[in-house]
Amino acid sequence: MIKKAVALLIIVGGIYWSFLALLPQNISDLDEANQNFSTQRALIHLKEISKEPHFLGSEAHLEVRNYIETQLQKLGLETEIQEAYSIRDWRNLAKPKNIIARIKGREKGKALLLLTHYDSNPHSSLGASDAGSGVVTILEGLRAFLSENKIPKNDIIILISDAEELGLNGADIFVNQHEWAKNIGLVLNFEARGSGGPSIMLVETNHGNAGLIEGFVKANPEYPVGNSLFYSIYKMLPNDTDLTRFREDADIDGFNFAFVDDHYDYHTAMDTYERLDRKTLGHQGSYLMPLLSYFSEANLSALKSNEDFIYFNVPIFKMVKYPFSWVIPMVILAVVLFIALLAYGGRKRVFNRSDVGKGFLAMFTSLIISAIIGLYAWRVLKLIYPGYGEILQGFSYNGHTYIAAFTCLSLAICFFVYSKVYKAENTPSLLIAPLFLWLVISVAVAFLLKGASFLIIPLFFGLLSLFMLIRNRKLSIINHAILALPVLLLLSNFVQMFPVGLGLKMLVSSMVLVVLIFGLLLPVFGIFKHKKRWSYGFFLATTYFLISAHINSGFTPDNPKPNSLCYILDADENKAVWATYDNVLDDWTIPFLGEHPMEATTMKNYTIASKYGTSFTYSTEASIQKLEAPQMTIGYDTIIGDFRHVELCITSQRKANRIEVFSDSLNVFKAAKLNGVAIRADEKTGLVFGRRKTNRLFSYYISGEDPLDIQLVLPKKQKTTFVIYETSFDLLEDESFSVPERAANMIPKPFVLNDAVIIKKSITIE
Repeated sequence: MIKKAVALLIIVGGIYWSFLALLPQNISDLDEANQNFSTQRALIHLKEISKEPHFLGSEAHLEVRNYIETQLQKLGLETEIQEAYSIRDWRNLAKPKNIIARIKGREKGKALLLLTHYDSNPHSSLGASDAGSGVVTILEGLRAFLSENKIPKNDIIILISDAEELGLNGADIFVNQHEWAKNIGLVLNFEARGSGGPSIMLVETNHGNAGLIEGFVKANPEYPVGNSLFYSIYKMLPNDTDLTRFREDADIDGFNFAFVDDHYDYHTAMDTYERLDRKTLGHQGSYLMPLLSYFSEANLSALKSNEDFIYFNVPIFKMVKYPFSWVIPMVILAVVLFIALLAYGGRKRVFNRSDVGKGFLAMFTSLIISAIIGLYAWRVLKLIYPGYGEILQGFSYNGHTYIAAFTCLSLAICFFVYSKVYKAENTPSLLIAPLFLWLVISVAVAFLLKGASFLIIPLFFGLLSLFMLIRNRKLSIINHAILALPVLLLLSNFVQMFPVGLGLKMLVSSMVLVVLIFGLLLPVFGIFKHKKRWSYGFFLATTYFLISAHINSGFTPDNPKPNSLCYILDADENKAVWATYDNVLDDWTIPFLGEHPMEATTMKNYTIASKYGTSFTYSTEASIQKLEAPQMTIGYDTIIGDFRHVELCITSQRKANRIEVFSDSLNVFKAAKLNGVAIRADEKTGLVFGRRKTNRLFSYYISGEDPLDIQLVLPKKQKTTFVIYETSFDLLEDESFSVPERAANMIPKPFVLNDAVIIKKSITIE
């Protein structure tokens, strides 16, 4: 009994340790030594720059830029503001204003770039985490670094970019227009997609990662979190950052450092100074200081490599790495060891064919049941709680409780299923199935997803456990618990990280992973006689967490409901509607949309740009308000050969923030310039604005007084109609609409056009 208790303590301790080692547990204060990063000193800056939304074009945007520039100057740095129009892959035209500074090094070599952005997401995010945390990490890190009065070997360039949220526009103009860009050897970029949790290191390179990982390990940050699997997943997802422009446009390598927990705060009015996890901010600082110290002295020209490393973090060893060339030999070794152990156990008559078969049945039954439940869990939860669907990030406020509930459910399923196949001393036979499954996974990822090949490490320890069971079935359970530590230290936090980073639709990954980990723990759990009791205990825990999640499923001031409302005036038809992106109306939207609004079907082809392609859901006829429509004038209209050359100028007659331009997706455009910026033509078709799935051409984010100047080349016989949506974010401020402030338990929905007064107007060129 005591040995079982000790073994359980080892397992629980291993799980706890795997989370504890992810980020600093203490927050450095104002009395921290000058040469050290102080979280509290960084927070002083954060409080100043996160008072109001400061998206490009807003009044607070200028205030934040001035504050950052002043703080850099106080550190003794000369600053400059880079400004130019930019439009890239997201088709968002903007005029960013980058803040740039430079620390001169003692030698002429490649420069190190510190990168983050200062603009918040339009229109309601306060941008404390994204990316105020990055700004203050760099400001405080530079203060600590410069306090030592050392001249670094390499130049250190500081780029606090603008318009990252709109389409990486600031990074675009720096990489492609600034003279310093050509001499950059490495970028350290600080980002956020939530307001807490560990900051994850992600490599950005067009080549092998070996040189970068070697340098990262030598820099020796105290709490490294990252692995080659995460970067493999990152590359598959639409998660571009400013660093993407450096890699794609200039072949400049770098590291991203981003935290993703509390994802529901991302791009919302809840991205505040108060909500940012202080430990998370300290984690960003714990990366910057050693990396700044190391790479400011390193040969940055030697970082590029054709070789790739497998890498992963684990307590004590911090970051473990080995070359891709080891992957296949390790798989071959695992296969040989597995076959050898089968032969060895067969000779020792340890295995029973019937029990081996039952082991496979138990393993796959647990796996299939858990996978099916995990696959449909989030869909079912959204049916039961429709309000969850309004959180576009896909992670509800009680999301961690659901992770705990379904983790317990997987364990309950495993214990219950294995209780049906338990016999005294049949653990070696039962262990064959999970080892075989881990071996199959290891072989598969070795060829299909090499970044995940470190998953073979737990398999080797599982094989060692099987060897020990064959040698001595009476071996202490404590020894097997110790051998289980590698899988717990390496993979326990993945159970939480996948649904946190990718949304609760990925509960299936958590449940499947729990079953796989349970399989490797069979040398410990296999000898438990009362598995059914453990199953009932975990079923009770599941029930507890589900009840807790239900109690906390409503919306409160701390966990508010996102909602949306727009007023759209059709200046051509002299009609107006209220419109929303919400599926579940509430006390704030119903007075305008009514209890039974119409579906916004006619607006589907004019989906205004949003991160998740969200369309208007409902609309209701509204009274006509007197609004000044944008002025649209034709500058020139000339036919040259088979093409028509046209200039269209759109000037706002009010304080608009944004202009959306639409034209039928079948229309052809040979060339285009927007405010002097030429649109890149498709390499295959030679056309611009091609391959559109919707009618949207582009968006223009207004800053200053500049009108939108559009120069087009199109087929001379093509009748081209442009539909313009001019938007201002002042619906609640404009007294003529009488829209009240939201209740305390509501916030503007992120990722969509919101709190907006929109004027629709069209013009046809024929």
